[in-house]
Amino acid sequence: MIERINTLLLDWLTSTGLSHANAGFLQETIGIFVVLIASVLGFFIAKFLIIRTLHLVVARSKNQWDDILAKKRVFVKLAYLAPAIIINFLIPYVLTESDLLIRIIELVASIYIVIVVLNVVSSVLNAFHDIYQTFEFAKEKPVKGYIQVAKIIAYIIAIVIIITILMGDNNFGWLAGFGAFSAVLMLVFKDPILGFVGGIQLTANKMVRIGDWIEMPKYGADGTVTDISLTTVKVQNWNKTITTIPTYALITDYFKNWRGMEDSGGRRIKRSINIDMNSIKFCTPEMLERFKRIEYVSEYVEKTEAALDEYNSRKNIDSSVLVNGRRQTNIGVFRAYLKGYLTNHPKINNDMTFLVRQLQPTEDGIPIEVYVFSKDQEWAKYEDNQADIFDHILAVIPEFDLTVFQSPTGRDFQNLNKNQTT
Repeated sequence: MIERINTLLLDWLTSTGLSHANAGFLQETIGIFVVLIASVLGFFIAKFLIIRTLHLVVARSKNQWDDILAKKRVFVKLAYLAPAIIINFLIPYVLTESDLLIRIIELVASIYIVIVVLNVVSSVLNAFHDIYQTFEFAKEKPVKGYIQVAKIIAYIIAIVIIITILMGDNNFGWLAGFGAFSAVLMLVFKDPILGFVGGIQLTANKMVRIGDWIEMPKYGADGTVTDISLTTVKVQNWNKTITTIPTYALITDYFKNWRGMEDSGGRRIKRSINIDMNSIKFCTPEMLERFKRIEYVSEYVEKTEAALDEYNSRKNIDSSVLVNGRRQTNIGVFRAYLKGYLTNHPKINNDMTFLVRQLQPTEDGIPIEVYVFSKDQEWAKYEDNQADIFDHILAVIPEFDLTVFQSPTGRDFQNLNKNQTT
């Protein structure tokens, strides 16, 4: 039919007085123009049908994945194949006398098809990543790095096909010399290759996932992981800056992941207060009577005093000398008070490690360390809880006839001078 139309058009042009050569040239020009119009119309018709049919089906479907495919314009991009298909089909019938021009147009159309298919594949991979992100386990096992590797492979295949089309080698014989460029390719893709290997290790060992709080001082990172890609891991620091870390660096360098703390149900409070050793002493009866009126330590004082009296009586200890036998000290009662206070504190997790201990004395006094876990893990609430606890501890220390060690200040020396002058 197309050949019949071409013959009729050529005869009509010749009948108008044109030479056979000019009539043939004009006939081919008109044919090319008609093919271009047909390809454009084919594109819009294909796009219209896709939008009216596939998108209508997607809108009625309950599945989420087809909505994501539509959002990524995967179906619409398929319409771009229509012009190339129409051109490849019609051009041999239009350009009957120009084999070279037919070959050039077919080459361009074939390359165009490869590019369109590559674009569709890229959109499908992006849609797959978005679909994967809808699952709960996506944070634990990110696949963005694998998606990027798949895109690189797709681009390499597309380039190989385009080169093969241009060279006209259907047997891919030119690939035999491709190994000569392997060293250059390894150098160019060094970071993606290392990132891909690092990403596999990160995912397989569950070392890092999106949403984790990590610290990596070497790169100035201290915040939440927001993205894990083939070559980089993005961390949003607490000051809202963004730090980009090479993916492979998380395998080769040191970093701290706070996920264990977040999953444990508590956040550690580890802080000590230095007590002046000159204020430590045995408890007198008056002190013990006063301590018995303190809520968190009254039961401890009574039970301990009864046990010590029984021991000293059984051993016939001379209680008139303080160093004889066993006696309570104000710092021991103070430690017991801290245990009772922290045990009853609503913000302390008693199911985790719970210590109130005495550390090695130093020239700055004797440290009493609190080692417990706060129920609140959020930074601001955690700091508030820790501050409230130590505000109370610092305020209550004098009630046990203890003093906090503090290095002398200028005011201390001024008071000393005033006392000396008076």
